[in-house]
Amino acid sequence: MTNAPFIAPTRFDDPAAALARVREIYDGGIGHLREQLRRYVAGERLTGHVRACYPFVRVRTSTVARADSRLSYGFVAGPGVYETTLTRPDLFARYYLEQLTLLRENHGVELEVGTSTQPIPLHFSVGEGDHLEGSLDPARRLLLRDLFDLPDLGAMDDGIANGTHEPAPGEPQPLALFTAPRVDYSLQRLRHYTGTTPGHFQNFVLFTNYQFYIDEFVRLGREAMADPASPYSAFVEPGNVVTRRSGLPAEPGDEAGREPPRLPQMPAYHLVGPEDGGITMINIGVGPSNAKTITDHVAVLRPHAWLMLGHCAGLRNSQQLGDYVLAHGYVREDHVLDEELPLWVPIPPLAEVQLALEQAVAEVSKLSGYDLKRIMRTGTVASTDNRNWELLPGRNAATTPERRFSQSRAVALDMESATIAANGFRFRVPYGTLLCVSDKPLHGEIKLPGMANTFYRERVDQHLRIGMRAVELLREEKPGRLHSRKLRSFAEVAFQ
Repeated sequence: MTNAPFIAPTRFDDPAAALARVREIYDGGIGHLREQLRRYVAGERLTGHVRACYPFVRVRTSTVARADSRLSYGFVAGPGVYETTLTRPDLFARYYLEQLTLLRENHGVELEVGTSTQPIPLHFSVGEGDHLEGSLDPARRLLLRDLFDLPDLGAMDDGIANGTHEPAPGEPQPLALFTAPRVDYSLQRLRHYTGTTPGHFQNFVLFTNYQFYIDEFVRLGREAMADPASPYSAFVEPGNVVTRRSGLPAEPGDEAGREPPRLPQMPAYHLVGPEDGGITMINIGVGPSNAKTITDHVAVLRPHAWLMLGHCAGLRNSQQLGDYVLAHGYVREDHVLDEELPLWVPIPPLAEVQLALEQAVAEVSKLSGYDLKRIMRTGTVASTDNRNWELLPGRNAATTPERRFSQSRAVALDMESATIAANGFRFRVPYGTLLCVSDKPLHGEIKLPGMANTFYRERVDQHLRIGMRAVELLREEKPGRLHSRKLRSFAEVAFQ
């Protein structure tokens, strides 16, 4: 077997030094795998299995932390040994340093860092511009599994996040929601689905189910880049096409961006702010399956908040087309998270997000008091996986969606909001939903071409500006306040 150098566990009292050792182990392992792969692609015959393993960090404590009770993360649940594998220190350096610093401050213990026993899959080691399979003939591609470690789905499940993980006897408790292979898997999926590399993603994410919103976001992004006073430094589009703000020079790697021949399934666009504090917007398309898929993967980036901006069916006669709905509860009939998050788990509203969205609506619409209530209703949003629910027979039967939505006091219906909120709860990512009423099928107001075109022209720009203003307000909050204790379980992992 040809292994990357093994580095025995070393204890550090300096989080920055611990992170430097993580980077040393990871970079050495990735370099080893890439060199062996280069030789194999060049036609050399490799002898023995090639392996490199992720770095790990471990803490041991015999006392309960007396941490700042206002912070919901940064400490372990009780005495014991806690450990996690780490990946991509280049991408997560700021995040890792914060988590390690909090552990050191809250527990006063040393940080152990060394080479783990978890192999780095070959597919997670290749560069973002490399195309592994295109470089090999079918026979040599088939031999890869005999020479290199391939992704092991058994090392990537979400048992920790779901609260179902039970360590084996003698096994350390987890330090983080995601293991290194699980993170790497999602980073690969993000590239595939969004058409941009994970390094461009920002800490505040807007999801939408309509291209109209993306078109407006692109217009505003390019407008911001023409303004030398803009708080954003770059705008990134699918294919990693980077536009720098007027007056700023290009950076290494910008020239590699290429507009794709066709858009990816869920294209992402990024307004880059200081310390990744800008805005990422993703068109997730229609349906709860897409909503779950993208949030499963964005979650590993540990964003500070994600918000849903989309259209909905208004369920109350008093609503008008163009009215807003601020969700404070969800009826989950999307069926995509029933196994991971049982339906009896409540999805609570988060005060900081709710207040930011309401304030943003007031500021952008320039309305207040009763006038604001006239265009925005706070209430329950129902999400269904049946786009044509209104066509079900027996409209007044006890089992129809209409009866259930009425009993739940739902004021609006869509296909994605409950999924995005539930996955935010599941992955401890602050969430919120602000929808715009685009039709009222229960009251005979369905989408017709002329009505829809007028609605889109009048509302998309305002709705998007509200979402962006809400992000600005959330950005002013301390991250510790956003990552609410409402999202943390009894025996929670230390990493945010």
